[in-house]
Amino acid sequence: MALVDRARAMIVSPAREWPVVAMEPTPIGTLFTSYIIPLAAIPAICGLVGGVVLSALFLHNGLIGAIVGAIIQFVFAILGVAIIGLVAEALAPSFDGTKDRAQAFKWIGYAYTAAWVAGIALLVPVLGSILALVGGLYSLYVLYLGAQPMMNIPQPKALGFTVVVIIVAVVINFIAVGVTLGIVGALTAGALVAGGALHP
Repeated sequence: MALVDRARAMIVSPAREWPVVAMEPTPIGTLFTSYIIPLAAIPAICGLVGGVVLSALFLHNGLIGAIVGAIIQFVFAILGVAIIGLVAEALAPSFDGTKDRAQAFKWIGYAYTAAWVAGIALLVPVLGSILALVGGLYSLYVLYLGAQPMMNIPQPKALGFTVVVIIVAVVINFIAVGVTLGIVGALTAGALVAGGALHP
């Protein structure tokens, strides 16, 4: 299925789309190159553009930091899908599900759709972050809907399985944010020192 059609289906009718996804023999490499990477680039690029606008209006610096931050965000998005997918694969048998790497990667990758598409809102500083958060929360719901059809988790255990996977995702996100803020903060401080605004 074309990227746009699949993204629309995962946002508008995820409950109907998950069984379709489950039956597709999509190689992991193809999943990343044709779907995950293009969509994961949306919040990174839009956040960069919105950050540049914010920087130009209020900070008058930080372009390099914004670019580096966007790159790190993109890389962690890709790594996050892989790591969370591996965790989901490993945990599935503990919840009476099926240990299947391809299905786990599809489950995580497609579940992120709404969050990545909502990243378009990051073009608008501050307000866009709120809208992006809404997209992220919706993705959690989509993730829950896909636990049973994708990983064969019995319905009574689907919520518990999803919660555990979400906790892993949250930990990874905190690590990503911490690394990003640390690097961007260092670059911004360096730019201010170079510009004479701060003294080392």
